[in-house]
Amino acid sequence: MRIAVDLNRCQGYAQCVYLAHKDFRLTGQEALTYEPNPDDERRLQVERAAAACPVQAILIDRLDGAKGSATS
Repeated sequence: MRIAVDLNRCQGYAQCVYLAHKDFRLTGQEALTYEPNPDDERRLQVERAAAACPVQAILIDRLDGAKGSATS
């Protein structure tokens, strides 16, 4: 799984941090940092975090292990 956050769209509401704190972190008051390739064991938390984003700034790609390509 690969995630990307549109940091221009992100408004720092931090809903992702509450739902997937191992993968999303706020540094300072509004600077979001994230793990771009979280473990598949945390897929549910990451998907919930993406769904909870009020501005839909989080994109999730599933990586096909056989080909190494991303699919939506």
